[in-house]
Amino acid sequence: MMIHPPMSVHVVAEGQNRSLRPFFSYLQSINHTRLTVTPQLPDDLSHCDVIVTADTAAFAEDCDHLRQFVNTGGGWLGLVCPSEKPLPQLFGAKPSPIGPCTELRVLFQDMDHPIAIRLPDAIYVKGRYQSLDKTAEDSEIVLYADWRYQHRPVLVNRSVGDGRVACTTLEAYNNPAVQQILYRVLRHLAGKPFPNHQTLGVGILGYAPSVGQAHGLGVEATSGLVLRAVCDVNPERLKQAREDFPEVKTHASPDVLGDDPEVDLVIIATPPNNHAELSLKIMAAGKHVACEKPLALNQKETAAMVEMSEKQGVHLGCHQNRRWDVDYLAIKQALADGLIGNLFYMETFVGGFHHPCGYWHSHDAISGGTAYDWGGHYLDWIVGLMPEPVKAVLSTRQNRVWPDTTNADQERIHIRFVGGQEAEFMHSDIAALRKPKWYLLGTEGGIVGHWRDVTAYEIDPVLYFHEHDIPATEMPPDLTLYHRHHSGQVVAQKLAVPRRQHHLFHRNLADHLLTGDPLVAPLNDSVRVVAILEAAARSAARGGTVEVLDG
Repeated sequence: MMIHPPMSVHVVAEGQNRSLRPFFSYLQSINHTRLTVTPQLPDDLSHCDVIVTADTAAFAEDCDHLRQFVNTGGGWLGLVCPSEKPLPQLFGAKPSPIGPCTELRVLFQDMDHPIAIRLPDAIYVKGRYQSLDKTAEDSEIVLYADWRYQHRPVLVNRSVGDGRVACTTLEAYNNPAVQQILYRVLRHLAGKPFPNHQTLGVGILGYAPSVGQAHGLGVEATSGLVLRAVCDVNPERLKQAREDFPEVKTHASPDVLGDDPEVDLVIIATPPNNHAELSLKIMAAGKHVACEKPLALNQKETAAMVEMSEKQGVHLGCHQNRRWDVDYLAIKQALADGLIGNLFYMETFVGGFHHPCGYWHSHDAISGGTAYDWGGHYLDWIVGLMPEPVKAVLSTRQNRVWPDTTNADQERIHIRFVGGQEAEFMHSDIAALRKPKWYLLGTEGGIVGHWRDVTAYEIDPVLYFHEHDIPATEMPPDLTLYHRHHSGQVVAQKLAVPRRQHHLFHRNLADHLLTGDPLVAPLNDSVRVVAILEAAARSAARGGTVEVLDG
């Protein structure tokens, strides 16, 4: 497990302040951050690194206790709730009149600021417009909002004695970018090191061109990561790696890669049957590991991997890059916004009627089985949307059409959760009629996602045109949300889908390793996916028995 300096954050806020709860949940997901929330400021602040005040103006008349805390090295983040009342003078800023509720375009004053590293140039947040006017020359503007062709500060900070203070008028505490920025502000106020110029040397172990090159491009596109080496037992693949990345070193042995002093992090991009063995070898050499999905083939292997990670104090994570697929993000946001109420049932499907590939993906001894391939992603989506502990797993398989492969032609996995929710994943290579990719039911509505088949045409002056089918798995599905209106009618609407971005897994990995930001796909979720896959394989082998899990 990656070790970051611990940070104790004490929030002074009334219990009914629900707007802050998403930010509290975000902080609680960071294992090196200890969060305490009380309605009043405690007398003893010796256990705190940073104090956060929700109603900061309330301390304008009497902040001697907090001033002393800051002067002796503590940090204070003041939230303007919003209010036009004066703030304590040590913030070096005062709130301007409250403006309309709108969407604000917010930017960093200095994109080279340590807090800004790997973050977007601009973010868009909803809330009431209110800027901050500087009252001290040494107040530093961290964030500003574009407002009628002016740059208006919305987050400022300054040094006070041996400590630091910051205040902000932003109130979009459920916005992921705002959460990430405020976490980094807390680190800054706590005096925790910000290695903004540190880089991690990356090695790729296993260089299948489709996967290895994608990881290399992701590393090259991410500040803080530098591609140092590629390792593969196949000389032709090493040759390809040198063509793709001319400056990279190549190794023919995992042992040599593990001994390479320029490599800090290894991305393991080999078939699943040796994920555990290679991860253990690399972590034993003291290097961080990001492993392709699925993390391993069974719980015995994942337990050994987690134990080695904790013993060596290194990072272990899984390449769950499809946590950033726009359809998953759209569904996750719809659930967070309560658009279909409480999710209690969902189905996911992938496949069609086609001959399975001739690679290791179709051989169960290497891949783990049919569901271990796409299921590594789809089951991760399920546990991401349904965080309740798993109670039981039931699985069935069909072997009817493709005897030349050792994987099943079709596999269905049914999951029951402790809270009564149900989910199902099906992968079929004998489905002449495809099910929807997504089917979700909530207490107030539902969501369906239908596959989109898209063909691109390229003009050819001699042959007139070339036709290229875009794989349906790579096209965002057509998402429709159904909501029960108070009149009793069920109303349909297209679900908003975010803009597609690239290499976000590698950015999140760098953020986690270098600044302690939480992983979008936590390790425990990848461990749960393997537990489900193993239980499903056991159930299918026994004819569809119900396999009980301990959560």
